[in-house]
Amino acid sequence: MIIGSNHIESHNEGLLKKHQNKLVFTASEIDNTEAIIQKLIDFQIAIPSWALGTGGTRFGRFAGGGEPRSIEEKIEDVGLLHKLNSASGAISLHIPWDIPQDYKAIKALAAQHNLKFDAMNSNTFQDQADSEHTYKYGSLQNVNKAVRKQAIAHNIEVIKHGIELGSESLTIWLADGSNFPGQLNFRKAYQNTLESLEEIYDALPSNWKLFLEYKCAEPNFYSTTVADWGQSYSYVKKLGDKAQTLVDLGHHLPNANIEQIVSLLLMENKLGGFHFNDSKYGDDDLTAGALKPYQLFLIFNELVEGMDARGMNHAKDLGWMIDASHNIKDPLEDLLQSVEAIMIAYAQALSVDRKALEKAQEENDVVKAQEILQNAFRTDVRALVAEARLRSGAALNPVELYRNLSVRKNLIGERGLKTLATGL
Repeated sequence: MIIGSNHIESHNEGLLKKHQNKLVFTASEIDNTEAIIQKLIDFQIAIPSWALGTGGTRFGRFAGGGEPRSIEEKIEDVGLLHKLNSASGAISLHIPWDIPQDYKAIKALAAQHNLKFDAMNSNTFQDQADSEHTYKYGSLQNVNKAVRKQAIAHNIEVIKHGIELGSESLTIWLADGSNFPGQLNFRKAYQNTLESLEEIYDALPSNWKLFLEYKCAEPNFYSTTVADWGQSYSYVKKLGDKAQTLVDLGHHLPNANIEQIVSLLLMENKLGGFHFNDSKYGDDDLTAGALKPYQLFLIFNELVEGMDARGMNHAKDLGWMIDASHNIKDPLEDLLQSVEAIMIAYAQALSVDRKALEKAQEENDVVKAQEILQNAFRTDVRALVAEARLRSGAALNPVELYRNLSVRKNLIGERGLKTLATGL
């Protein structure tokens, strides 16, 4: 399905007066609105190819129909999102789920939708049909050198695919670990993993980055070989300047102070990027900002302060990506909601009075510091986010237009009701 500019213009025309009134009020509450709007226009959030279909649980999966059946249809779906919000200008592919058959054609299709290719993602948490060895007992950590070699070769293959598409980063998440005490020698598992990562790192082009993700638990429930930010930092510090830590918001133990983790990694120049989502109990992969919007704001507060302190470009110097799984929502609606929540948190963080906050911190004025942050969080910045979309030629209310145009119904008509997204 193609959304025309005429659809967006007609939609915006009906909402414009109300939007302008809100924008005037918001500008009276926040001083630097023009600067914030420009930063919002520049800010892009990559969409993961695996989030475009209906996810599942260990107990079942309930497909919603019209799901993308190929890499081409996944690109088309991200193109729909980007047309609606002008903030989803990149797609992150997962290999082997998204292996291109014709690089030139895939790049041309992405360009047609104004999309770039973000981080490439490897997969050594599943056995592939043509694999000689199993990852049942781990991949890069495995006691069997042949298994480690297979996992290394896969990651290098992913890099090669990415080079052809114009990507500049590789994300590695490892399911490696153990389920029972005594199953694994922790020290040897670390050493095997490091040696494997070193081989992959050596295969990176000079302009590439390696993002090493961490996760506290699952699928192994006794130990995880890259379980937290400290372990990831230990690896990437040894690997070199091109290696950095990737933070998934759902990959922490309960009540972890993620904003502090982000601040320290940024200070050490080892923060590579994010997988945005939200959670209640574990790695729930729910819509970003759906449960903990204040935490999302606090994370962005540290990001804005830390990136500005280092003179970093907000839009380009870190990797921004959603990582989500949708059980009961229309995946495209859910992704639109996540992007909106991320942009709101970012705008709120940009509105913080930095000088006043620093003064309160220097004077140990705890109440004042809290008031400054909470006032920024409680300020409605949705008009600024909408204005950034408007100036970019996107919809003032993406979800509303998506529904008015019956996008899902049209996708079902084009693809069928019983389709399943590849790779899930």
